[in-house]
Amino acid sequence: MMIRQVPPNGTEPAKSEDDIQRELLGPRGVPGAPDPAKMTPQREKKTPKEIDPGHTA
Repeated sequence: MMIRQVPPNGTEPAKSEDDIQRELLGPRGVPGAPDPAKMTPQREKKTPKEIDPGHTA
């Protein structure tokens, strides 16, 4: 029986549930298959190179 350890409040786990499933099943549910998703040239042009972290207040 596996016991799930819960991280303390305010901390994020190292891997999300999605990350764990992608490792086990692959990106589209096929183990070992490459991820077919890719960024289109137009989306790549629109994506900012430097991301502004925003304001703290």
